[in-house]
Amino acid sequence: MKKTLTTTAALAAVLALSACGAAGGSSVEKPNFELSDSTPAPSGELDTLSWSLYAEPYSLDYAYAFDYSDNQVLANVCESLLRLDADLSISPGLATKWENPTPNTWVYTIRQGVKFHDGTQLTAKDVAASLNRHLDPEVGSFWYSAFANVKSIEQTGDYEVTITTTKPDAILNESLSGAAGVIESAATLEEAGADYGNATGGVDCTGPFQLENWSSGEKLSFSRFDDYWDKDLVAKAQNLDFVVMTDPVARVNALKSGEIDGGWMIPSNAITELQATGSGQMYFGTNSSVNSLMVTATDGPLADERVRKALLMAIDRNGLVMAAESGYANPTDALTSESVWGQQDAKVQDAAFGSLESYGYDLEKATALIKEAGVEGQEITITTAPMGNNFAVVAQASAAAAESIGLKATIKTVTPNAYTALFSDPAAREGTDLVFTNWYLSIGNPLEMFSIMRTGDFSNYSEFSDKSYDTAVNEALHGKKALAGDTENMLKAQQILNEQLPWLPLYESPTSLWMSDRVTGATPSVNYLYYPWAAQIGSN
Repeated sequence: MKKTLTTTAALAAVLALSACGAAGGSSVEKPNFELSDSTPAPSGELDTLSWSLYAEPYSLDYAYAFDYSDNQVLANVCESLLRLDADLSISPGLATKWENPTPNTWVYTIRQGVKFHDGTQLTAKDVAASLNRHLDPEVGSFWYSAFANVKSIEQTGDYEVTITTTKPDAILNESLSGAAGVIESAATLEEAGADYGNATGGVDCTGPFQLENWSSGEKLSFSRFDDYWDKDLVAKAQNLDFVVMTDPVARVNALKSGEIDGGWMIPSNAITELQATGSGQMYFGTNSSVNSLMVTATDGPLADERVRKALLMAIDRNGLVMAAESGYANPTDALTSESVWGQQDAKVQDAAFGSLESYGYDLEKATALIKEAGVEGQEITITTAPMGNNFAVVAQASAAAAESIGLKATIKTVTPNAYTALFSDPAAREGTDLVFTNWYLSIGNPLEMFSIMRTGDFSNYSEFSDKSYDTAVNEALHGKKALAGDTENMLKAQQILNEQLPWLPLYESPTSLWMSDRVTGATPSVNYLYYPWAAQIGSN
């Protein structure tokens, strides 16, 4: 579906945003919300826990699990070497400990007594086979960049695996707390072949739930794995159903009625509606994402830094937060969230955001930049999907902003599954200049974001390239101070992204969680993408 935004519609969108934001003098107040570290502990078990998904997983093959729908499911059936905790720190997972005896060596001691869902025992052989898939060009892992500096992954004992790198890597170890560190049975990988991770081949991992059935386009069903190794995280639900509901209205109605027990990523415009039912609780927690306009064009008007700055200044982001997120967000000028700097000391955290250039709403200055760049009348295409009110509003607001400063804008709407493909398939991005994304980091370290914006990286969709930026990031990742934390170069990278805007940062929003009054126990944090959160949920 494709539609061109007319000048009249663009003007209407601008007026609507202004009416919602503080800049428009509206009496609408921004809601107050607090972040929670936990939810009440459950009192008992459940027969079945039902959970909503906004899109069907692209795959349960960890090598291709690269989005919210994939990973929130995978986290409950497959596990990583390390665990990402709610505060974005890491702790032991399938590895009981890790050591860094030399700058280029990581040694992992593998947990004993862990069973795969088929009853076989986890060994170092399975770990080596699982991780080596990321190095195999025939696999084409979406997580290859996390292993770009890995020379070898070898079994060095019955329960020991050693990773050797070509140079120090400041985020490799942390990366093994996410999908990049998932461990699968070597035998299952060999037996399933090309069907591994899909509705036919399934998965055979070590998590608290095991896959029973995948009805494509409808539902993924799991049962409790009674031989799960972590007795503190044995699932409290006997069965777990993920129900695919691509229509956000239908999804919210199912939550309101209690047909579905809960869901993540609740549409912000439905929060008040859900709360008014009195049938459940809304929680907000730590997030690692920034909602941005991802530039995917390698040429055209947005290849010019001046045009990117102009477009950002043409968007009233205070109004956008009210219209797109009902006020449950805060504008930002950075591509990294404050939470991923949380492991740094207070001075570094302040420096990361205190000196950034602010791109306030300024149509006059934005229009002048468009004229200076000589791109008046040129067209940009904004690709969106019917995944929530925020997607529609951001697309309309971005198009309205573009029209207001002399560009032409077209909105292209695709299905949720086609939207997911934009992040992994270059062909899917053809003809697209901008994509709205809630881009999350898989670890509590801004270096992950910085790394993907380097020249030639898999996720550097606009082919942004800056020599000083690459130098700073590579030094922070691989230099003499890398393993100790090279905050000087991290801050330099933050500054360069803020100055050149390869993507356009819009706002930060919290992780949102709804649970009906029937259930409780989940921890409201973005770590739900890699931590077995569903095992925590039981009866209220």
